[in-house]
Formats: sequence, structure tokens, C-alpha cells
Amino acid sequence: MEGQRKEQLAPVIIKGEKEWEVERILNKRQVREKNKYLVCWKGFMAESNTWEKKENLMNAQEAIKEFKKEYWQDVKDVAKQKREEETFRKGKLPGRFTAKKLFG
Repeated sequence: MEGQRKEQLAPVIIKGEKEWEVERILNKRQVREKNKYLVCWKGFMAESNTWEKKENLMNAQEAIKEFKKEYWQDVKDVAKQKREEETFRKGKLPGRFTAKKLFG
């Protein structure tokens, strides 16, 4: 279908090796005690995303830093939400609620 494919960008030659530009890091997993990152490549569709070892991403350190920043913010948000849920289960209202707001 027309409009379904992005035009794939040509690789850049760095130190005699072909490299493609990382658009962003989407996820991280650990395989045999080594970190791998799910890479979204600039100019490619999602089906071209690949899991890459950190060693293969030496020229994409900024993308890794940005992913880690987003990842840890998500972890903090989930931890905060769990604390609020636990407080609510114990019969206490989270700080932003009062009986007046709940019951009018």
C-alpha cells in the first residue's frame, strides 16, 4: 500500500564500517548477563527494529542516556502508584482526597 513504507536511509561510513543512525531506544533486556537494547533505526519501519548489544551502540550513547532517563522515570512513577494503592488499601486516603471531595 502506498504510504506504508519509509524510504530507508543509506548507512554512514565510520572508521570503514557501515552504520545506521539510531532514532531511539525502545526497551532493554538482559540475555546471558549482557544488556541488549531494542533499537528503532532512523528511516526504517518498526519491523526493522533490532535487539543490539551495548557494544554495537558505541556511537549512540546519547540515545542510551535518554532511554535510561525515561526508563527510571517510569520505574519511579510505578513505585509511587504502588505506594498510593497500598495506602488506600489500608483505609487511608491519599493526600489529595478528603471525605468532602469523595462524599460531597
